[in-house]
Amino acid sequence: MGAGNPLLQDWDTPQGLPPFSQVEPAHFPPAFAHAMAAQRAELDAIGRSTEPPSFDNTVAALDASGRLLARIEALFHTLNASVSSPALQAVQRDMAEPLAAHWSWVAMHAGVFARLDALVQRIDTLGLEPDQRRLLERLHLEAVRQGAKLAPEAQQRYAAIMQRLAKLNTQFAQNVLADEASYRLVLRTEVELAGLPDFARAVMRQAAAERGLPDGAHLVTLSRSHIVPFLTFSARRDLREQAWRAWVGRGEHEGDSDNREVAREILTLRNEQARLHGRDSFADYALADTMAQTKEAVQGLLMRVWDAALQATERERQAVRGAALAHGFVDPIEAWDWRFYAEKVRQAQYALDEAQLKPYFPLDAMVQAVFACAQRLFGLRFEHRPDWPVYHPDVMAYEVLDADGAHRAVFLHDNFAREGKRSGAWMNALRWAHRNGARQTPVILNTNNFAKGAPGQPTLLSLDDVRTLFHEFGHGLHGMLSDTRYERLSGTQVLRDFVELPSQLMEHWIADPAVMQQHARHWQSGAPIPAELVERIKAAELFNQGYETVRYTASALVDLAIHALEDDEAPDITAFERDTLARLGAPADCGMNHRLAHFQHLFVGDGYASGYYVYLWAEVLDCDAFEAFKEAGDLFDPATARRLREHILASGNSVEPGAAFRAFRGRDAQIEPMLRGRGLIPA
Repeated sequence: MGAGNPLLQDWDTPQGLPPFSQVEPAHFPPAFAHAMAAQRAELDAIGRSTEPPSFDNTVAALDASGRLLARIEALFHTLNASVSSPALQAVQRDMAEPLAAHWSWVAMHAGVFARLDALVQRIDTLGLEPDQRRLLERLHLEAVRQGAKLAPEAQQRYAAIMQRLAKLNTQFAQNVLADEASYRLVLRTEVELAGLPDFARAVMRQAAAERGLPDGAHLVTLSRSHIVPFLTFSARRDLREQAWRAWVGRGEHEGDSDNREVAREILTLRNEQARLHGRDSFADYALADTMAQTKEAVQGLLMRVWDAALQATERERQAVRGAALAHGFVDPIEAWDWRFYAEKVRQAQYALDEAQLKPYFPLDAMVQAVFACAQRLFGLRFEHRPDWPVYHPDVMAYEVLDADGAHRAVFLHDNFAREGKRSGAWMNALRWAHRNGARQTPVILNTNNFAKGAPGQPTLLSLDDVRTLFHEFGHGLHGMLSDTRYERLSGTQVLRDFVELPSQLMEHWIADPAVMQQHARHWQSGAPIPAELVERIKAAELFNQGYETVRYTASALVDLAIHALEDDEAPDITAFERDTLARLGAPADCGMNHRLAHFQHLFVGDGYASGYYVYLWAEVLDCDAFEAFKEAGDLFDPATARRLREHILASGNSVEPGAAFRAFRGRDAQIEPMLRGRGLIPA
């Protein structure tokens, strides 16, 4: 099969990992063509079958189809996100439309859908087990939502829309990456470095060295691990403003990487897509397949939090203004000032200094902390396998073993920011677990963008970095512990407003003082973090939460509002964003997490479109879920952990998410733990 093309060979590597070193960009186009043809043949065989449709010959067969294409596509997207190159990006642009056309063809295959539809019509008579019924319902619903029931002309238009959207999504992502890669704020003198602590200088010096800048230079990139410390500590207000404007202006300036018209066309096409489905807006279409169901439900949750967050932010603003005045700054606070003076408040009120904290959070120790939590909760062991293939020297490969020593998964950990890697943090699977046919164990990848320490020095994390590490590992556990019969129901392939439950739940463990004291140790002395410092961290948990909540909720409300429009043509996104924030009374000195022109959650695909609210929706679930451990009196209570593994982590999408949560918790989630956790109602 595919002589000379490693993508089409059997991978005789350890645990069937991709032969990364053998793969070149030129291998992908012919491999995609071969794999798409193979899946077309599989679907044609299902659709032409003369046997009456059954679960096995139609539903299970459809679940098992396209395995070669899935393997190639997962590797392709991983490399493009983490080790991109001009050659890979060219292939990504060339393949966007053919891949979208293929997936439209799969969803609309008349013969296959007719068999699915016939089975759904008599689903109650088929004697299906619960996971089989769930798979049939999901495959049928997803086909309908991708145009399977549309008239032929509408199907053609729908497929054309999806192809164009795929090209635009790719362009949007590459434009953001180009803006992030091209920006360089080089600091050369002590005057330019004023206020920056040693840890920030060290990572900026390392970033400069990696990019070949002269000795003594310090580089600020648009990586969050650079920008946030710079805005927090730099005493140079003019440079803070410059960095802030570059950060929030990604994708929003004249030139080849301008995303404004790209996003506008995406929004216009999405509304046409929704109208083909008989929906008034894309938000109506997208939210129909979520736990929330309607934009009214989402709006209600967001506004309840928004109003409380505005009040909390006003209290925080008074403290920030006070700190500014105390330091002789009398002008109005701007968005590039808030973090700088908020840090002064934190140091004064809680005696917490980031420079004092970071030495207790070396990356290697925090990785071992998250592994230790997984072992205590679920019996997992992580064994480093330096002999296994990886796609970049930064990546660490681990074999994951269950409590009985059996192989459970492969875990790849890619933690450092670098050129050619998109910003942010995410989890993805190079292979999903399933038991349909030969048992397949998963290959799960966690990606972060931490600023790497200098050679011979550790990478020191901020508290926010540590939370990100635990968050992505929660997604990883969702993939590693998946135990579903069918691949389509495996791991994180759940409804979007349920997927953040395991990740956000995992953040609670590092916030626990006992866990922190056990694992947070000074990188030089090995001394555990002092109890008094942990108490100050705990006391400061609600510090600046109004600001952070306003920034997040503003982004979610703008997302929902622009996708709720019913107009044929989408508006100018900059004007819409400005007008929506003004209507909401959004404070300009806070800003928002993501502006539309670089909002990759929304425009690199449609997974989070009208769905950025999901982090808040899932926070209701995760805060209430963590209450179960507190009620048990032990954050590692074995019985509670078993229920969590069985009903949430192992079940994937084989159970409706509301039912899965009730099976774990014994009831529906309550909102009060989340509101208390954010300090929005009294504890």
